[in-house]
Amino acid sequence: MSDKYFIPRRLDDPELIGLWTLDEFIGLAAPFAWGILSQHILLGILGAGGVWFALRKAKAGRATSWVIHAAYWYRGAGFVRLRATPPSHCRRLAG
Repeated sequence: MSDKYFIPRRLDDPELIGLWTLDEFIGLAAPFAWGILSQHILLGILGAGGVWFALRKAKAGRATSWVIHAAYWYRGAGFVRLRATPPSHCRRLAG
C-alpha cells in the first residue's frame, strides 16, 4: 500500500554549488581568484584549501549562521555595520 502523502526528508538542507555550500564556495573562489590575478596560482590554491578547511572546522555540524554570530561576538557590532538600534518610528518600516 503506497502512502498518500510525500514528506521530504531533508527540507532544511542548505543550497549547494557543486559539493560546497555558498560560504565555502566563496571561501574557495576568492583566494583562488586572488592567486590567478596576482600570478601566484599555487598560493591561491593553498589559500583556498586553507580557508575551506577553516570554514569546515568552524562550522563543524552547526548552521552557517553560527559563524556570523561568532564574528559578531568576537569582532563587535562594527563587523555587521549596525552602529545603533534604529529609532522606534523607523523600526516599523524595517519589518
